[in-house]
Amino acid sequence: MAGVRLLLCANPHSGGGAADPDALADHLRALGADVRRCDLADLGRPRAPLDAERARALVDGADRLVVAGGDGSIGLAAAAAAGARVPLAVLPTGTANDFARALDLPRELDAACALAVDADAPVRELDLAEADGRPFVNAASAGLAPEAARAAHPLKPRLGPLAYAVGALQAGVTGQPARCRVTVDGRLVFRGRAWQVVVANTGAFGGGAATGGADPADGRLDVAIVPAGSRLALVRRSWAMRRGRLVHEDAVVHVRGAAVTVQLSTPAFNVDGEHCTMEGPATTFTVHPGFVAVVVAHLD
Repeated sequence: MAGVRLLLCANPHSGGGAADPDALADHLRALGADVRRCDLADLGRPRAPLDAERARALVDGADRLVVAGGDGSIGLAAAAAAGARVPLAVLPTGTANDFARALDLPRELDAACALAVDADAPVRELDLAEADGRPFVNAASAGLAPEAARAAHPLKPRLGPLAYAVGALQAGVTGQPARCRVTVDGRLVFRGRAWQVVVANTGAFGGGAATGGADPADGRLDVAIVPAGSRLALVRRSWAMRRGRLVHEDAVVHVRGAAVTVQLSTPAFNVDGEHCTMEGPATTFTVHPGFVAVVVAHLD
């Protein structure tokens, strides 16, 4: 019986080169799959509108789109898989792999490959979020988060996921709160200075942190805002993030909605681990309910 047909898209720069496209393709074939390959750039540009016709032409008969890379690669692949109407399988070869952690996907590469080729594996329909048209799966954070990401970047080859915690510590010591205005479904929910603004889908970010309140299948975005205050209080909030309980902190503003607008004097965000500077002072976040089917190890 013929094996599952896969279109493999690997980001060879993720995780210090862990996503070697040739090696991954050979491994998947050894497990019985029929594998074609494409480049990450073939899926489109992160800020370009989804071209469903192009996605279907690219997938062209494959049963699944397989993405091998970090969290920053998954959003684009998820949009392409949804446009082609095929499930997405994830080989987590990045540094943080927060999406795999959030969905309890195998993070060991052999097990992830075995799941990708399992034709009987279940799929879960998940929402896909967008930040000014840029697809993302986990979270977009403003405030200290972009500073933390910049500080963590040169440390990742040596420290791995621990680099995110070190970067966050450095940002917390030297950073300043950002002035922001946040609306959810047209309602003003916050205006003032904040250490952190998180717009979340899975809610996982930062190599082990989480908002603790997001559901990536409820058709809504999860918004968590950490108002400005003392740095001692910020340490407590940071510890709550590492325990996945940020939204349960009394001072944290927590709102859910389908459309979110964040206005900042400097519109810089950490989007699924990637530093992004948006084009205008106001960034619009939207969600596509049940947009992408993801191959999972089990259904909840």
